Amino acid sequence: MTTFVVIAILLTVAVLALLLVPLLLKERKQRLGSSSQLSVAVLRDQLSDLEDQRKAGTLDPKMFAEEQAELERRALEDGTGAAKSYSTGRKLALAAMLGVGLPALVVGLYFMLGSPDAIKPQQAAGAGDAGSPHSLGPQQIQAMTAKLAERLQNNPDDGEGWLMLGRSYTTLGRYPEAAAAFGRATSLLPPNANLLANYADVMAMAQGRRLGGEPEKIIARALAIDPNHPKSLALMGTAAFERGDFAVAIQHWQKILTLVPPDSPAAKSIGNSIADAQRRMGGAPTQAGAVPGAVASAPASTAGSGAASVTGMIALAPELIGKTPANATLFVFARNTDGSRIPLAMARINAAKLPYSFKLDDSMSMMPTARLSSAKSVVIGARISTSGDAGAKPGDFEGFSAPVAVGTNGVKVTIGAVVK
Repeated sequence: MTTFVVIAILLTVAVLALLLVPLLLKERKQRLGSSSQLSVAVLRDQLSDLEDQRKAGTLDPKMFAEEQAELERRALEDGTGAAKSYSTGRKLALAAMLGVGLPALVVGLYFMLGSPDAIKPQQAAGAGDAGSPHSLGPQQIQAMTAKLAERLQNNPDDGEGWLMLGRSYTTLGRYPEAAAAFGRATSLLPPNANLLANYADVMAMAQGRRLGGEPEKIIARALAIDPNHPKSLALMGTAAFERGDFAVAIQHWQKILTLVPPDSPAAKSIGNSIADAQRRMGGAPTQAGAVPGAVASAPASTAGSGAASVTGMIALAPELIGKTPANATLFVFARNTDGSRIPLAMARINAAKLPYSFKLDDSMSMMPTARLSSAKSVVIGARISTSGDAGAKPGDFEGFSAPVAVGTNGVKVTIGAVVK
């Protein structure tokens, strides 16, 4: 804060110099002009000499008139110095007022409108870590966020304020509050794809890192504003990937590759995601980082063949035959028997193909760290989704097998229960 004080003093001195130096220099010139009385007396004598030369005939009338006019002009100019000199006392008083009053005014306004406590070294030093006196700790951010939230209660139409509050809550990991603040900001600020994408991202964090539902609708609004917005395309692709719609995910991600440099980290990451989605579809993955074309029809990856796989048949219970929607989606997945609900492998198929012969292996894993080959025994589940979402919803139909060892063939799963 010492730097702040020094800068403030230097700026004040600079302003005073700009105001006082011209004023005092002008005053000095005016005091030098106080000798105008002597100049006028000299000019009066010169005019008398001209008059004598005219009378003696040594100066013609034209030259006399010109010389007389010149002397009168000079007399007038010198006479103004006396007229200006009366203000000397006033201008010195004005200079004194500026020299004293301006610094006093600056200091007074700072103590009225600024943050006087900020110039106290002991308070500034305690603001953050001992090694970084200017850093902000979590408690300070929370205090600032609370003050901002309180101010917005009295000024609820401040869209930029709500946006700042949403970012602050995001920094603190308070995602539900962040989503609410972003929602308020989007209702007050002009439509903006970046704002909507951030809003959807935060809302997904608030609902367990899932983009399905309202976040996906918000992303669609962002893409309606800017169809080439990279973050919105990435999020929409991820939302499609989450529900097992790998073709749609690839479509969105491919578009990003046309917008970013081919050798950039973003291109490499998106290329890897596209290759992963293609493997899950049973297609031939394209090289990571390259702009892929249409998904090729090729045999499924054999990475998970052999012992690290489970095969079997999915059938519909007799009482449900003909009662499922024609456009429903069938999800077949394997879960570890250790209680984790994260699928180790998942396949997405049109429910019209029931009964369906399935094979699950590592090529269908949802996460690199959670593969079918990492488990000893699994439960095979099958769900008919009426919404197309992999997550269970009321009205869906499902069924599960008993625990089976990884590598088992001929597992039978009957779908006969309705999700409540």
